[in-house]
Amino acid sequence: MKVENAVYPTAAGIRALADDASSTPVAMLNLLKFRKKALYKDGRADDISGLEAYQRYSAAMTKIVQREGGRILFAGKVAGLVIGEVGELWDVAAIMEYPSRAAFQRIATLPEVRALAVHREAGLEGQLLIMTESL
Repeated sequence: MKVENAVYPTAAGIRALADDASSTPVAMLNLLKFRKKALYKDGRADDISGLEAYQRYSAAMTKIVQREGGRILFAGKVAGLVIGEVGELWDVAAIMEYPSRAAFQRIATLPEVRALAVHREAGLEGQLLIMTESL
């Protein structure tokens, strides 16, 4: 199994979500890996960790998601691996629920979310985002 962390979804992936008319809620499992030190592309000299930079993003993002009908189901530090094997574990796992795929796409592309991206990019080394829905 190939595992590749990324910071953003592909354009095709985002379009597919927008085109999906399903009204089924989805839960997004975020597996997050942070930089040791935040790296801002705009050159700002904030001497903070990647986690601290990401927390700037996530605090504001959580409020936006809640305002738009979503919610956080869980967030926690990855403590270990019980089954399987990966080269390196992620730092945090979080699950956010959205009213639908299209709602996730709409929220993810809001101008205010794009404005927060500077902190997300500075803090994240990469992530996996796994979309789930009820059986």
